[in-house]
Amino acid sequence: MTALPAAQLVADLRAQLGAAQVITDAGQRELASTDFYSAGTLCTAIIRPTTTTALAAAAALITSAGYALIPRGGGMSYTGGYTPTRAHTVTVDLGDMAAIVAVNAGDMTLTVQAGATWETVYDALKPHGLRVPFFGTFSGRLATVGGGLSNGAVFFGTARYGCAADHVLGLEVVCADGRVLRTGQAALKNGKAFYRTHGPDLTGLFLHDCGALGIKTEATFRLIEMPKGNESVSFALPDATSAAAALSAVARAGVAEDAYVFDPESTARNMDAGNLGSDLKRLGSIVTGQGSTLAGLKAGAKVVRAGKKVVPEGAYSLHAVCAGRSEAAVRADADRCRELVSSCGGSEIPNSIPVAVRAAPFDNLNGVLGPDGERWAALNAKVTHSDATTVIDGFAAIVARHQAELDAHSVTTSTLFIAMDTHAFSFEPVFHWPDRWLPPHKAVPDAKHLASLTEPAANPKAAELVARLRAETIELFAELGAASNQIGRTYPWRDNLEMGAGELFDALKAHLDPQNVMNPGVLARRAEE
Repeated sequence: MTALPAAQLVADLRAQLGAAQVITDAGQRELASTDFYSAGTLCTAIIRPTTTTALAAAAALITSAGYALIPRGGGMSYTGGYTPTRAHTVTVDLGDMAAIVAVNAGDMTLTVQAGATWETVYDALKPHGLRVPFFGTFSGRLATVGGGLSNGAVFFGTARYGCAADHVLGLEVVCADGRVLRTGQAALKNGKAFYRTHGPDLTGLFLHDCGALGIKTEATFRLIEMPKGNESVSFALPDATSAAAALSAVARAGVAEDAYVFDPESTARNMDAGNLGSDLKRLGSIVTGQGSTLAGLKAGAKVVRAGKKVVPEGAYSLHAVCAGRSEAAVRADADRCRELVSSCGGSEIPNSIPVAVRAAPFDNLNGVLGPDGERWAALNAKVTHSDATTVIDGFAAIVARHQAELDAHSVTTSTLFIAMDTHAFSFEPVFHWPDRWLPPHKAVPDAKHLASLTEPAANPKAAELVARLRAETIELFAELGAASNQIGRTYPWRDNLEMGAGELFDALKAHLDPQNVMNPGVLARRAEE
């Protein structure tokens, strides 16, 4: 299809949406076309619709004009999920569709527009004493509900409740041609958004799709009561093998809402960045967030006493947050964590890290750059507990093969392990290297923090090395049949499907997006830049 001239499309969109809702500023387009790892082709424009009806009309106009559509949430990713690959592309920003539509405490459901952040959702539910079981990512101050449901958001609550998509009851989705679909019970005549699996699970088709099948505009979640008590515990372990075994044991027992392991490099970076325990605002949250003044003062004093000497040098550290309906139940879960980790060779240490993280779950996002201004990019693999050591050792072997090159170009690695419900182990390797900043690195951190850092010079040799090692790591994940979140254009999901499943997906994509203009290229790996 021959694309309409950009000037004409922009004029038509402004007439339809309003001038303020169509952005053509070059700097903003560059930001919207770049993630924390690489830059895509510059998008033609950004639209910020205010209603589903407006978005549907705009989608029909854009795609009929020969342009691709790319939904972009908070922009907190590094896998090419929203970086354009075509010159004729319009980016969709749902920042003006961020309302809490309904909190129904009687039915225990929440309906929210997809542009809302996880922090907004958490704050809106807190006065009701309610929560989504999974309640957000580390980046939840900017990361959105729509982005999380498109990309497999994990972290807060994940050890007990899995990922964000596990708690969705239904969706509203705008298709490439402007059709609006509803899924779940709300898709039925006279239906209400309270149940998901009456008949085939149509909701699941649009989850973790990276926006390839449509743009999520609204989601309904199931809710739980906010836990009445919580207790954090931390442990030091001598090596990755024992740390992984301990994390898997805690996960299988189902005794924690959060359970994760930092390697020694991760701990050192977090402490050097001043992100844990030293921030006065965070300390205030610790004091006020413990359920009683006395408990808060004790927790705050413990963090102050521990300071940054929390984890023994060279140790892996496991951190868990237990939560429940009563202090007795929480105490029993924490004691079970102690038994399990001790049996794997762990020793208890001050719990400053999980206390501080939970006190301000959606803290500032200065950590998008390292303490010396270096960049970083992560990968992730979800495997069975029995494959945890295999993926850890496999990555360690990749690093060992390239250690001389890594040292020569000042590239370092770190790892994070996360428990996902009782049945999955998440392994996240991270590459760190000095390099010029991309637009998101300059836009996201606090201005004062950014001013304290010095931007490194462009480092193409380090970047090329990181790209090669990322490719090798992704091949390792594929050999293990691992799952990944934030598939984007980095992981070869479609390429790895068996024939029948692949044909089914292709048929679904062709039905919903026959011109292949809805975020084209995602769910399959492209050459890394």
